Amino acid sequence: MSERILKLGIPKGSLEQATFALFEKAGFTVSGFERSYFPRIDDDEISLILLRAQEMSRYVADGVLDAGFTGHDWIVENGSDVQEVCELRYSKATNLPTRWVLAVPNESAVQKPEDLAGGIIATELVNATRRYFESKRIPVKVEFSWGATEVKARLVNAIVELTETGSSIKANNLRIIDTIMTSTTRLIANRLAWQDEFKRTKIENISILLNAAIDAKSRVGMKLNARKADLPTVLSLLPSEKSPTISELADASFVAVEIIVEDRLARTLVPQLKRAGASGIITYPLNRVIH
Repeated sequence: MSERILKLGIPKGSLEQATFALFEKAGFTVSGFERSYFPRIDDDEISLILLRAQEMSRYVADGVLDAGFTGHDWIVENGSDVQEVCELRYSKATNLPTRWVLAVPNESAVQKPEDLAGGIIATELVNATRRYFESKRIPVKVEFSWGATEVKARLVNAIVELTETGSSIKANNLRIIDTIMTSTTRLIANRLAWQDEFKRTKIENISILLNAAIDAKSRVGMKLNARKADLPTVLSLLPSEKSPTISELADASFVAVEIIVEDRLARTLVPQLKRAGASGIITYPLNRVIH
């Protein structure tokens, strides 16, 4: 009989706060992560451990952890044999994929990767960077960088660095000449743990709830009232996952309409609905959207 505890790794560092915020939005209460590498969660069947994302896939592959969160980049970098459960579109600042980019100083004469032949590249993503240059048959020396990689761009020939918005690259007067790889956060599982019915169900439940919380970030619920005579015009304006919910009101000449819409669309939609005859329009935040 398997141990009825799921050992789950949470990424320490840049993804840490975003991950805990996502758990909270998904309905979990997590505490103690400010002081301990073993945060508490209000689920007696889950044990949390904080580890660096760079190490996560190795510990999951080796069975030290049953599951964990890390970037696709580190799974590739470590060559880890793990079960990828799902992609989770969240990161430190945005929901966009992060990029490992090949960058040089603005004043460098280098214009393309081939110009770096015989040069030195500094990066934390050593194995993937080596494979990138080998695939292009460009001879370079790839050195591991222990941090502050942008600073080293003027000490070596180029760097490969992680960026989400590109602001740090620009702030250090660097320019991007190519993208090595893009990456998003993944929920991964140990292959033996994935075969265990209890652990697999637990992991799948977490996947469903976290993805629902991510989807809810960009959507809002919307309710409105409309005269039945105006309903065709109102409905023609409404996007919906399937079809809007329409309910009869006490006043038989009116109906209530409820839908879920993209948050950024709501600001355009509300004035249009008002002009189409809708009234009592409200929008409200969502915690989870499950498709």
